[in-house]
Amino acid sequence: MTIPNSPSKIQNILMPWLDVSAILAWGILMLKYWLTGKLRLLIHPDYFWLVIFGGFGLLALGTLRAQSLLSMLRRSRASRIILPQTVQHISLFPPGWSSTLLLITALLGLIVTPRVFTSQTAIERGVADTLSMTRSHPVSFRSTKPPQERSLIDWIRILNVYPEPETYRGQKVKVQGFVIHPKEMPEQYLMLARFVITCCAADAYPVGLPVKLTGNRSAYPQDTWLEVEGQMIAETLAGKRQLTIQATSLKPIPEPKNPYDY
Repeated sequence: MTIPNSPSKIQNILMPWLDVSAILAWGILMLKYWLTGKLRLLIHPDYFWLVIFGGFGLLALGTLRAQSLLSMLRRSRASRIILPQTVQHISLFPPGWSSTLLLITALLGLIVTPRVFTSQTAIERGVADTLSMTRSHPVSFRSTKPPQERSLIDWIRILNVYPEPETYRGQKVKVQGFVIHPKEMPEQYLMLARFVITCCAADAYPVGLPVKLTGNRSAYPQDTWLEVEGQMIAETLAGKRQLTIQATSLKPIPEPKNPYDY
């Protein structure tokens, strides 16, 4: 007489494979982000090696675990013995839920592509013309680049040390960034900004400089990437004296392959 598989026996067989699937899925996800270049949207490049080694490590661990399970399954069928019970770790969730959540999260990561932060996120986090306190602040900073060759972040670094806007009046500037329309600024001004990552996307924060236009900013929609040329001036905006770019040329450009700075 054949005894039908009990729910506990089926669970005992499926649970280990659920764990294996979750491990392999996360390994594949990490390596996919690395190979497709999307990893730079999530973490600082200094930590890429951790993700890469972690991805290969999870693939190796998942493969070894799968081979072990297949070997146990073949032996059990040959000898007609019952598979040993899977040891369950103490968890707040019922058995299998943790692995299921991990697997679902990894599958969503494989389907959904990471996106660059938008102007709305920048407004919510607050755009500043200084670097965050999470970064080191040098006592002095000298840029060997001519003013027109400095990036937006180079200008922010200089302002961190020498914040007086009048110091830079008349200096030429050529920078790239995405457009923000701050509500507190008049319509002939926009903010040119970039996100800076210290560790990962969770701590990314926006920095930027105001740009004074000859017309209305409605001609340059938010999140548009621009290359702005002009010269530096000092303007009082929202009750604060700020270094501002007097634009002479605004050219739309494609979103950079690496839109963040570090």
